[in-house]
Amino acid sequence: MMPIVYSIKEETSIIDNLSTYISNNTDNKKAEVLLSYPVVYIHYWPGKSIEYTDKKGTSVTQKRFNVYVGESNDIVSRTREHYLAGADSSKWQSNLVKNRLISQLILIGHPHFNKSFTLDLENKLIDYIAPGNNIDNLFNARGNPQNGYYPVDEFNDVFNSVWRKLRQLNNDLFLSLSEIEKTAFFKASPLKKLKQEQLEAKEEILSKVYDALKSGKDGQLIFVQGEAGTGKTVLNSALFYELITRGEEYLGHEINCHLIVNHDQQLNVYQQIAKRLNLGENTVHKPTSFINNYSENNKIDVAFIDEGHLLLTQGKQSYTGHNQLDDIMKRSRVTVIMFDEYQVLTAEEYWEPELLDHFKKLSYRQSNYLSLSTQLRMLCSDTTLKWINNIVECRTLLPFTKDSKYEVRSFESPKALQDAIKGRAVTDSLSRIVATYDWPYNNKKSPSNGGYWSVKIGNWSLPWNYEKEKELTSKELRANKSKSWAEQEHTIDEVGSTFTIQGFDLSYVGVILGPSVKYRDGKILFDPSESYNNKATQKRTLKDGSKVSFGETFIRNEVKVLLTRGVKGLYIYACDDALRDALKRVLGA
Repeated sequence: MMPIVYSIKEETSIIDNLSTYISNNTDNKKAEVLLSYPVVYIHYWPGKSIEYTDKKGTSVTQKRFNVYVGESNDIVSRTREHYLAGADSSKWQSNLVKNRLISQLILIGHPHFNKSFTLDLENKLIDYIAPGNNIDNLFNARGNPQNGYYPVDEFNDVFNSVWRKLRQLNNDLFLSLSEIEKTAFFKASPLKKLKQEQLEAKEEILSKVYDALKSGKDGQLIFVQGEAGTGKTVLNSALFYELITRGEEYLGHEINCHLIVNHDQQLNVYQQIAKRLNLGENTVHKPTSFINNYSENNKIDVAFIDEGHLLLTQGKQSYTGHNQLDDIMKRSRVTVIMFDEYQVLTAEEYWEPELLDHFKKLSYRQSNYLSLSTQLRMLCSDTTLKWINNIVECRTLLPFTKDSKYEVRSFESPKALQDAIKGRAVTDSLSRIVATYDWPYNNKKSPSNGGYWSVKIGNWSLPWNYEKEKELTSKELRANKSKSWAEQEHTIDEVGSTFTIQGFDLSYVGVILGPSVKYRDGKILFDPSESYNNKATQKRTLKDGSKVSFGETFIRNEVKVLLTRGVKGLYIYACDDALRDALKRVLGA
């Protein structure tokens, strides 16, 4: 039997006699399933629409919605409870009652539904509704992912069938699965079902956090080490969400937790998650903002730090301290940090070995050190992953074995690379070009010729990231506000950098290895003299007063970040003739 998806206007006469209405307006079998079996239900009503002009100059009105997703063994009683709760203005149901004349109730049923099945379906529906830019508020986002149950093998087919029927009812609210899955929100969603290694880490970390808060421990550091693509962001997001929404169940009181990230693109994604899932105002911060606004004398319970390798380890204009991790820990009873030392990219973020060892050893002593090793981003073989890692870690090009699941290609010209990525973007829209920071860029002023800051190779050029924003209307800018760089349509004609793409996925990534990456005598060289990234090439003053350049290390890390963005494939163009020839020999053109 196919799942039942049944839409009802939330008029008073219908809701007050819901059982009778369903019995009189559906056949006996459907009525029995909806009234006697567990069901998933969705309340929704219109929000504030947004108007903007698209690239073709057409005026577009984007409808927006308020949504509640739930599940119940008795939909009649549950609906009655919601409407009775609407008398309390502090509860979401008050909005439902106010909007009942324009609200819809959707019931989803199936004779195979049981409690675990409906909890899983509820969770996945929330996971796919929340990322849409068409959502004003999602009032229930508790998340209850289930594991083994009967009939779990039917779940994906049932979900896909349900979603198709929901789109037939309202495709303004229920967007296409492909459109949702490409969003940065979806990729970082705290509602995503975790893989086994992530799930084990989550349960272990939650146990440690609850133990620390119950027993009054202070100065706790939970250190999670993991390379690019091992699922650190999703784990961090899930932990943050779990403590805010369910912490009170375990401790008897709300847990004051905050999320911190030193990356503008990721900050935007987390702020969207916090807003849309009602995780509280002012719970997501840049590190300096958090440090300046919170006190050592009034500590929060838990600080979650994503992209911890991007924390500052020296002062600058806006930050007058010496180490942001230390300052965050002084303001939090428990600190959870996600860290990858291969993604440190600038001198101001450099971690002296003794300093990094200090924090690692602290977490070791507290039995709070964890590592993630399973590659979750790149759908490639271990052999392909080893080939990519070998470029940056061993600086050599191994013979390449063709990978049936992951495409790796080299190109003879940047134009050929661009054409290939544009071709991929037709079906895999989240495909983009990125490059090492080997061409000038200044976001505070325009080039002397009045054009774009661009990546220029011979007669070919393409603007750097954010340059084409100059052509967008104010309405287009507002429509793009909640989107990451790669999600914005016009960026197919730009070149991204580590500053826009670090921490994010692309379907296919086209990497331009600029003049800072060379091939000499069978070895790959990283040449800081060819880089325009002053933060990477400037010398760092160490604790002993000496000034040391770590430019080669930072360029190596930059290359690794870029090469590991692609989920389905990696396309490479090398400016250095010798490197391009070597890649051609190994990969073919």
